[in-house]
Amino acid sequence: MEVTVVEGDITRQDVDAVVNAANRRMRGGGGVDGAIHAAGGPAVLDDCVRRFPHGLATGDAGWTTAGDLPARWVIHVVGPNRHAGETDRALLTSCYSRALAVADELGARSVAFPLVSAGVYGWPKDDAIAAAVDTLRTTPTQVTEARLVAFGSSTYDEILAVVKSG
Repeated sequence: MEVTVVEGDITRQDVDAVVNAANRRMRGGGGVDGAIHAAGGPAVLDDCVRRFPHGLATGDAGWTTAGDLPARWVIHVVGPNRHAGETDRALLTSCYSRALAVADELGARSVAFPLVSAGVYGWPKDDAIAAAVDTLRTTPTQVTEARLVAFGSSTYDEILAVVKSG
């Protein structure tokens, strides 16, 4: 699998599936979650409510329609919230490996990922990048492109440096 990096808006990625850094309730929120729900329209929330009436556990993943997004599916993952005491790195890496497993179930070959937990959930950015790149590179999958979408040029530069170094 090829790990690529782009700077931009995850909601505009022309891929089979986009990964949403969701909260446990799966009802929309801020950051990536809010952007995906806004751009995807009400179909994304309706599918979340129908498919995940009780939400998802931290580290888990599940899919819904992508609604009005260019992608076909949204793969929702719930990253660990360090501010709430969730400091187990395995929960973070599980988001990436579970997202790839869901992508395989769907037959998705190109998947766009945000940096899970690196925003309001407070995971240190350097470790969030390392966890993402390492897990994407080592998880067996049928996905052919895992695209890390950086929000901002400094984050893009940081992710690209890690991708190139490995």
